[in-house]
Amino acid sequence: MAGLSVDVIRSKRRKRTLSARVIEGRIEVRVPAGMDPDEEVRLVDELLARARRKISSATVDLRGRAAELAGRYRLPTPVSVEWSSRQMKRWGSCTPDDGRIRISDRLADMPPWVLDSVLVHELAHLEVNGHGPEFQELVDRYELTERARGYLIAVTEGRALGPLD
Repeated sequence: MAGLSVDVIRSKRRKRTLSARVIEGRIEVRVPAGMDPDEEVRLVDELLARARRKISSATVDLRGRAAELAGRYRLPTPVSVEWSSRQMKRWGSCTPDDGRIRISDRLADMPPWVLDSVLVHELAHLEVNGHGPEFQELVDRYELTERARGYLIAVTEGRALGPLD
C-alpha cells in the first residue's frame, strides 16, 4: 500500500460515510462534499490505516504461527486463531473454554517477534487463567517477552520509533 497514490473525491451524493477502493494502482477514497477539512483528513487517515492492516494481516498465517509457537514452547494448540479489527484496547484475547484466540490486527504491521509474544501470551491463557506466577512462567518461555512488552508500551504511549527487527 505504501506505493499506491491516494485520490480523495468529494461526493455530493455521500452524506456521512467514506468509501475506498483500489483502481488501476491507486486508492480512490470518496468523502461527503461538505465535510470539515480537518475531519476529512482524520477519517481518510483512519480508513487507510484500516486498509493497510487488513492487507498486512492477510499475509500472515496466524494459525500456523500459533501452532508452531505452541509446539516450540510446550503450550496448548488453539482451536482457532483469527485477526480482529475490533480490538482497539487489547493486543489479543482468548476464550479458554472453547480454545479460541483473537489477535488485534494492529499487530500486523509490527515486528514478528512482537506478534509472537502476544500469541505466546494468549496460548498460555489456554492453560492458565489469570496472570499469576504459573502463567508468567509459561509466558517467559518466549525469550523476547520483555523486549516485546517494552515495544508495546512504547507503541501505546506513542513513543515507538518503528520496527526494531
